[in-house]
Order: sequence, then structure tokens, then C-alpha cells
Amino acid sequence: MEGGNGAPASPSSSPSSSTSTAPSVTVEEWRGSSSTKLCRTAILTADRSHLTLYRSGSRWDDMGRKILEAFIPEGFPGSVTPDYVPFQVWDSLQGVSTYIRSMLSTQALLSAIGVGEKSATVIGATFQWFLRDFTGMLGGILFTFYQGSNLDSSAKMWRLVADFMNDLGMLMDLVSPLWPSAFIVIVCLGSLSRSFTGVAGGATRAALTQHFALQNNAADISAKENSQETVATMIGMALGMLLAHITMGNPVAIWFSFLSLTMFHIYANYKAVSCLSLSTLNSERSSILLQYYMQNRTVLSPQEVSRREHIFPVWTIWQRPGNAKSLHHCIHLGVKASTLSHSDMMELSGTASSHYKKVNYLLIERKGVIRVINHKEATSADILRSFFHALILANLTGKAKSLHTESRLWMEEHYHDFITKLKSAGWATERLLSGSIVWRALWAQSPSSEEKIN
Repeated sequence: MEGGNGAPASPSSSPSSSTSTAPSVTVEEWRGSSSTKLCRTAILTADRSHLTLYRSGSRWDDMGRKILEAFIPEGFPGSVTPDYVPFQVWDSLQGVSTYIRSMLSTQALLSAIGVGEKSATVIGATFQWFLRDFTGMLGGILFTFYQGSNLDSSAKMWRLVADFMNDLGMLMDLVSPLWPSAFIVIVCLGSLSRSFTGVAGGATRAALTQHFALQNNAADISAKENSQETVATMIGMALGMLLAHITMGNPVAIWFSFLSLTMFHIYANYKAVSCLSLSTLNSERSSILLQYYMQNRTVLSPQEVSRREHIFPVWTIWQRPGNAKSLHHCIHLGVKASTLSHSDMMELSGTASSHYKKVNYLLIERKGVIRVINHKEATSADILRSFFHALILANLTGKAKSLHTESRLWMEEHYHDFITKLKSAGWATERLLSGSIVWRALWAQSPSSEEKIN
């Protein structure tokens, strides 16, 4: 058939051909919890007469993906921070070490209680175990009372301390059979030590989970972390039972295995904590950031600050090289107004009206120590600003004659630029992570320029 111009007619222009060609549709199936990490699993093609299905990959690949999804957060890796994987690897390794050693310490503890001996009584063993658990519960409450508000601000340090205290508790369980007369005291001290681990470890884990969650998926990350910990527990228990069987009756082998695993546990915990690059502002990270900014007019990234901050407790001798001067130790935030002396009040009578009349805080400097009094209506932003202002004052101590004047001028000229650059570098500038500020003050200036603080 030809068209009206003598040229062959196309199939689409022929009524008969258009009715003979059946319409078809093709649908591709893709799998993945992240839009950047998808894989095609099937292609479906259908027309009027039949359906064609072509699958990509094998059933084993699909099963492997499903198993993996039980251990990694949805949307991984885009749904978590870059430090999630190295932290979880080292954390799982230290978990395996913990459960292996727990088999050795539990074996020693049960032996000391009298399991397997005819002379041991059920009521005696039950009482000893009860006293051990009771001491641990009481210790957990006391630790929360004294340090609960500081766990958020120093999550990395307390994570390290928590695991060290767990090591100490296991060590006490292991040595308990060596001193039968002091058995109760030793196991109670061990339980007390582990109670600190339970509180500090659980609280810091919650803080780290919030850090890892980039898509409001903290619950999912926590659930998958529990799955990972379960696997580590099963592996550790199996290896621990094997090691306990091999070393049974050989004290030298038991102690060598325990101490070697403890050293590895401490190293793995240090590596895990060192991997973390927290973007929240606490007192030490704020001090590092401000001092670097004052010298270079640029801010460090969370990864760079992580390499500089001191993750061991302040009473230890270990400190990373290149750390900035610890100005934050000179600052007492949220002091009680009732602790002010007459000379403090006289100092405030001048500085409150000349240097701090536009802010919701007051600063007092005495012998290099900066005390911060927060206003009754101070917000989180005010508290953050007061701490940075106090850092400026501490940095100028001994370098300037008029500390309050120069620190105020610096804040007026550079603070806004400093905060803006912090936000651009990925820092959370909404608040300062510190201990609870329960003391505030309200002040008013009398006509005689004297300051009244209530």
C-alpha cells in the first residue's frame, strides 16, 4: 500500500497495522533503602497476551541483603555519619573481648561462692549474690546523682571510663577466690564498679546514637546496634566457653588470657572513641575552636577538633600532642549569687552597667578564674555566648590591662562572624553541652550605681 504522494505508508499511518500491534508496558523493580544505593532486581514486560518477568541476581543475593538489613540502619550509609562504621567495628571487637573475659571472671566468681562444693548452701550463695546486686544498684543511683548531668557534655570520656570500670569489676571477680575472708567486700566493689559502667555506658550510647542519626533515625540505629551487640555476645560467649574449658585448672593460663584480652579491650575502646567526630559544643571543644579562631580567623571542622581534644579523664597523664591550652578549666559556669563577696559586688557595680548591660550574664575574674552568673531569663544562646565571652576573658588574663573592656570589644566585633563560621563548618551552635545550670540571678542597678543581685 502506498500513501497519497506515492511514498510507502508507515505502519503507524495504517489503521490495520495499528490495531494488530498490541500495546506493551515495561516496569523495572529496584531495591534499596537509599536513593543513592539502589540495585535493579527485576524487569517486567507485559502486552495483551502475556507477561514476561526477568530477575536480576540470585535468591542467595536477595537473602544476603535481607540478613544484612537486620544489622545496618535503613538508608545506610547516607543515613548515618561517616564515623559510624569505624566506631561500630571497634565497639564490636571490644564487646567480643568483654564477653570472653566475662566467662573467665564468672567461672572464678561461681567457684568462690561455692558452686560444686558439698559444703556450700543455697541460702548462703543466694545471699551473697543478692548483696552483690544490691550494691551495684545503689552504686548506679549514686553515680547518676553525682555525674548524670555531665554525661552528655563529655560523652567520649565517659564512654572510655565506663569500659575501664567494667574491666576493673571483672578483675575483682577474678581475684575474689584468692581472698576468701574478704570475698563479700571484693565482689561488692566489683559490682559497684560495673554499676558505673551500666549508667555511663547506657547514657553515652544514647548521646552517640543521636550523633549518628542524620535522618531522625535514632530508633532504627539503636535497634540495629542491639542486633550487632547480640551477635558479638554470642561469638564472645562461644569463645569464652571454649577458653574457660581450655584454661580450667591452670591459673597462669587464665591470668595470661584475661590480661591479654583486657589490654586489647582498652585499646579497642580507645580506637572506637578516637573515631568519633562529635559536632556538638562542650567546654573543651569550644575552647579549642575559639583559640584557633583567634589565631587564624578560621574554624576547625569536627574531625580536626576530634584529633585535638583530650578524651581521657582530666586526672590522667595522657594527653594528645598539640592540644590547646585548657582555658575551659578556668571557667565556673552558673555560680551561685550567694557566694559573692563584698569585693565581687563592688566589681559588678561597675561592670554590669558598662560592659554587660546588653547581655544576660555577668563575669567576674579573680586570680585567673572566671565565674559566670547567668540571668534568670538567659536562653541557651545566652549561656553559649557567656561561655565564649568567659573564654575570651580567660585568654586575655595577664595580657591586657582592661580585661572587661577588651573582651567586650572582641565579642562585639567578632562573635557573630565566629558563630556563622561554626555553623558553616557543621557545628551545632544551638546550645552548650554542660552540666545542669540550676543557679541563676536577677540584678538591678540603683540610682547610686550600686548593683543589687537577688
